[in-house]
This record gives sequence, structure tokens and C-alpha cells, in this order.
Amino acid sequence: MKPNDVELLSKQRMKQEAAAAEKEDVQVQCSDTITEQEMNKIELMRALVEKQDPSSKEVDDYALRRFLRARDLDVEKSAAMFLKYLKWRQSFVPKESISVCEIPNEIAQNKMFMQGVDKQGCPIAVVFGSRHIQNKLGGLKEFKRFIVFALDKLCERTSPGREKFTIIGDLQGFGYCNSDVRAYLAALSIIQDCYPERLGKVLLIHVPSLFCTLWKILYPYIDNNTKKKIMFVENKRLTATLLQDIDESQLPETYGGKMQLVPIHDA
Repeated sequence: MKPNDVELLSKQRMKQEAAAAEKEDVQVQCSDTITEQEMNKIELMRALVEKQDPSSKEVDDYALRRFLRARDLDVEKSAAMFLKYLKWRQSFVPKESISVCEIPNEIAQNKMFMQGVDKQGCPIAVVFGSRHIQNKLGGLKEFKRFIVFALDKLCERTSPGREKFTIIGDLQGFGYCNSDVRAYLAALSIIQDCYPERLGKVLLIHVPSLFCTLWKILYPYIDNNTKKKIMFVENKRLTATLLQDIDESQLPETYGGKMQLVPIHDA
């Protein structure tokens, strides 16, 4: 991606939001309370899904609201999406969680880390794109298990009313060997279809020109809500841009902060 392209994308994204206000307490609890309209929709949706899958009785209102928001509060579409998710979850994660021993080849790449929270109190993950190589031993299925493992780890650090997470995607050194289109499309599908309204923001940094080709392939598969959450950060404004959303005490040392990175499987 050319420098001008990155700068344009960055400016467009920055126009959509004001810089986050500085707060002394970075562990701020942002309570996104359920509105009366949402509660009415949740009750209608719950009646629909419980009739078809009794296990949904264990799901809280905030979980149902995420699926409602993903479908613009359309009860029938949200219910269909949620029931499809339940069926997928029961099949793909029959033990309710993914263990480290199920993803050894992905863990060995040491490509994803988790530490700290942003200024909204949302957990932060750092992903190093140049460390991802197509997993020929475990295949695409192991990669998918790794994505679920990582997303569940992030979700465990959220709470009702503060349910999103932030991802820093570091693409320094990203090359052809890292352009694993099938894996990235699979990750997109899982995030968008199974973890709706969980992604708060993606900050792409150190973006090389090579990534432009991959981005053109992925872009049509990214839904409009997700596109709004992706920000390309200019190298010359890297630390300043990250500090808009993340306090220095929570920012990784490698980006000018004070936090040490912790591998996702050790977090």
C-alpha cells in the first residue's frame, strides 16, 4: 500500500471519530446499558430461539443484543444468525473451549499476544502478521481452532456492557509467504458470524505496499460495520495515534509504552 493510500485511509477513519478523552483511570468501566427498545427486541428474540433450541435459555441478554445489533435489530434475522451460531458452536467446540494441545502448530508461530486495556477498558491483542505462515501440518481447521481460542481469551476479559476488544495488527516484514488468503477469510467469517459486535477497533500498523493486493481481495468480504472499525495508521504518527486510544501504561513497549507483551496462550 502506497504511503498516500495509507494516509488517505487514516484521515478518512479519523474523521469518523473524535480522539478519545484522556482519563486517569484506564480501567474505566464503560456501561453500555440495554435500552428499552433493545429489551423489547431481546424478549421477542428469546421467545423465538428458545422454542428451537432450549439451550439458549442460558444465554444472557447482552449476548442476544450483540446479534440483534449485528442485524440492525431485526428480530427474525438476528434469531436466525444466533441459532446458526449455536449449532456451529456445539459442533466446532464440543468441549466448550479449545485447549492449547489442540493448536500446537499455531501456538508455535508465537504470533498473537494479549496485554492491557484501551481507554474504554477493552482488552488489547497484538498480532504480528509476518509470523503467520500457512499451517500445513494442522491445516485450516487448526487455524480456525486457534482463532476461536484467541477470541474466547479476549472475550473472557470483557464484561456485560463492555464487550468489545481492540486489535493492533503489526504488518512489519509482511511478505508473500504471509499472504494466506484462505486463513484470513476464515478468520473474518468467524469474527463476523460468530462473534458479532465484539470487535471494537483494528489498528493496522507498519503496513507494506504488498498488503494492498491482499487488502483488495479481502475487502469485499468485510461487512460495512467491520470496515468502519479498521484504521490504517501512518508510520510517522504511530505512537501518537495509538496513544489516542491506549494509555501509555497499557501500550506495548515496542510502540513506546510500558507494557510487556504476553503470548495469547499464556495470558
